[in-house]
Amino acid sequence: MPNILVILIACAALLTLIFFIATVAALRKKKLFSSTFRFLLALLALSSAGLLGMIVIATDGYHALTHEEIAAVVKTEPIGEKGFTAHFRFPDGHEASYRLAGDALYVDAHILKWKPIVNILGLHTAYELDRVAGRYMDLKEERESIRTVFLLSRDKPVNMFTLRQRYSLLRPLLDAEYGSASFINSDKPAHFEIRVSTTGLLIRKAGREAVPQPRP
Repeated sequence: MPNILVILIACAALLTLIFFIATVAALRKKKLFSSTFRFLLALLALSSAGLLGMIVIATDGYHALTHEEIAAVVKTEPIGEKGFTAHFRFPDGHEASYRLAGDALYVDAHILKWKPIVNILGLHTAYELDRVAGRYMDLKEERESIRTVFLLSRDKPVNMFTLRQRYSLLRPLLDAEYGSASFINSDKPAHFEIRVSTTGLLIRKAGREAVPQPRP
């Protein structure tokens, strides 16, 4: 979470408390107009704290993207004629393996691009890997054969990508929200880099010792 967001949430919460205390004080003095005005200010401060808190929770799991970077390194190992295992290694060091059916490795991601006015809060273009799947090159096989899909993203109470699709009030904050996907043939053992740029997702072949750089 950007430090400026923490400060703003704390300030909004403090203002909410101050205005509520001031409202109670005005009510005791039977100042109706003054108490109403202070109560409205308290609600405004509370709403601001809630909005900022929602943004923090909804973007949990997303990573800031200011240039092309490695989101994961994948090692593929064929299993039979139409299957392979994909071993993922992520920048935070954790690893996961998925047994997939098909001829190709398919990965997609969610991309969030914030408006310039929100960049001031420390929020910039962000991404989150969403799914990995096996893909068949032949369309008939894609329709009729076994499908394997696994979730790469973490479960969260709310997701900014979903919220933006559901609520138009977030339009002033987000410049764009879109999905990006890429796939590559996996018919032989190989190492790949799953890369994310400001224009989307791509997969490149990598050296055997390639590892994603840890985040600072």
